[in-house]
Amino acid sequence: MGTFRTENPGNQPVWVNTNNCKACDICVSVCPAGVLGMVYEPTSTLGAMISIQHPESCIGCNECELTCPDFAIYVAEKKEYKFAKLTDEAKERQVAIVANNYMSLDQKGVK
Repeated sequence: MGTFRTENPGNQPVWVNTNNCKACDICVSVCPAGVLGMVYEPTSTLGAMISIQHPESCIGCNECELTCPDFAIYVAEKKEYKFAKLTDEAKERQVAIVANNYMSLDQKGVK
């Protein structure tokens, strides 16, 4: 929040300022709903970049925003967006993403 917060690009539950992201994976590791995943990005310092893979599953818990050390990820205000409920499918997807080295499930985790 505060002065670093970027504006919602348009009715999104969660969005990223990729200029601030250093691909530390922390946001992916704390998301309970499998919304986030890293994707390969050769121009990034660590060779990856955060990607919002399943925005429709975002539950608005704010864990990603609260744990990001670089103010790179933001979650909509609850009064501005109707978030999803946490489903078993979303929980299972998160387990699979963690097992895939935090990489998006359409990419093999070799980071």
